[in-house]
Amino acid sequence: MSLSGKLLSKHLEENVDEIKQRLGNSEDLIVKSMTGLQGWHGMLVYIDGLTDSTIIHHSILDFLMSENQAAVQDSAMSGSDTLHYIKETVLAAGEVTVINHYDKLFLNLLSGVAILLLEDCEECLAIAAEGWKDRNVSEPTSQGVVRGPMEAFTENIRTNTALIRRKIKDPQLWLVGRCIGSVTQTNVAVMYLNEIAEKSLVDEVFRRLDKINIDGILESGYIEEFIQESSYSPFPTVYNTERPDTIAAGLLEGKVAILVDGTPFALLVPALFVQFFQSAEDYYQRADVSTLLRLLRYVSFLITMLAPSVYIAITTFHQEMLPTGLLINLAAQREGVPFPAFVEALLMEVTFEILREAGVRMPKTVGQAVSIVGTLVIGQAAVDAGIVSAVMVIIVSITAISSFVIPAVNISISVRMIRFGLMGLAASFGLFGILMGVILLVLHLNTLKSFGVPYMQSLAPFVWEDQKDTLFRFSWKNMRTRPLGTGLRNLVRQKKAPDPTK
Repeated sequence: MSLSGKLLSKHLEENVDEIKQRLGNSEDLIVKSMTGLQGWHGMLVYIDGLTDSTIIHHSILDFLMSENQAAVQDSAMSGSDTLHYIKETVLAAGEVTVINHYDKLFLNLLSGVAILLLEDCEECLAIAAEGWKDRNVSEPTSQGVVRGPMEAFTENIRTNTALIRRKIKDPQLWLVGRCIGSVTQTNVAVMYLNEIAEKSLVDEVFRRLDKINIDGILESGYIEEFIQESSYSPFPTVYNTERPDTIAAGLLEGKVAILVDGTPFALLVPALFVQFFQSAEDYYQRADVSTLLRLLRYVSFLITMLAPSVYIAITTFHQEMLPTGLLINLAAQREGVPFPAFVEALLMEVTFEILREAGVRMPKTVGQAVSIVGTLVIGQAAVDAGIVSAVMVIIVSITAISSFVIPAVNISISVRMIRFGLMGLAASFGLFGILMGVILLVLHLNTLKSFGVPYMQSLAPFVWEDQKDTLFRFSWKNMRTRPLGTGLRNLVRQKKAPDPTK
């Protein structure tokens, strides 16, 4: 029988029995009976481990059982009157609400809230007493920087929203909550700057969130798959990060942040292609340094995607493109290799992907060592055995190293997937196949959108005003307006001021 809409009974024992039955008489369910000085009888119910014992004892039990109850002079007060008197006068807890439905009771109880039930009362009090153990705020593990804040989100959604509010102390930073997952009842917070974010964007975010109908949300990746623009594209259309400063910067540009309880990775929409090549550190270094590093990331992106396929195409179909000396050297190295260049590259790429995945899954104390030693040993052994050439080991190594230069892990994984397709085209059609694959890739990128915004915004369609923070990063004095791609509201973020050096 569903509890949805079922009201509490006026009989205390019946309510307690219902709670015990629904929770299967779980050992962590604590039920404490108590009797007030004026004769009222009640039960305090909470989940051990989800509540703070200090709040339970000092802010709830001490006040309920103290002499403050002597203020109740009318012994004929009804159970409902007593409940409201306790709420308004007796309890010292910060947040106390009155509920009368079982569905709300269980949602609060399983969220760490203490429930006070009274005899002859069809309502109960939900008393804020959350106090489970949380991971402390620590350094980011996937998006580290040399210069900048060294704090990352945690698994506690309230800690995460507080980290953002510490950076944006503006009443226009609005937070709207949602509860998603019929079983997990996961808290989801949507944050945006009301005066900057486009209303249509905010409405679209809520529309997509409200359409989610699933039994459980355990990580923000669940939300990402439901709200992303296309499920059949290798490119991510929702940005995720564990850095509060990155989320704050996105909010200041008119984007919308989605935070999910239980994960340190928050989502940011809309997500543009160029955004995945931008690091938080770009805005903490000088503009010229940031521009150089950003251009280096784009070069690394091209190397990661094209290096193996170009090598396969040249050695298989276009040997005349190589200088004679280099061609003779390559031919001598490949003399004893029994496989064509495509199979050779495929073997090395798959081997390196296996080593990379093993390094991630193995214990941290040995994972990195296994990855490095495994790559060196296997690569050298493969060359000595005549299975692959030394040049192929160099190509695969520089490809793998270049993939780590890209700040966003998800776009790096997308490029790794595309690389295998381009290798097949290179083995079949040479450079013509690579060119054909790149053209199809560019066409695909130009068809993508993220929450109605073109994925290649600023580049295609080309927006001159936004070039100050796309391939290049201009100085802050020259970035007086927000990007046009995320909306036209409140475009000016700094007024033109006199030069402080003059």
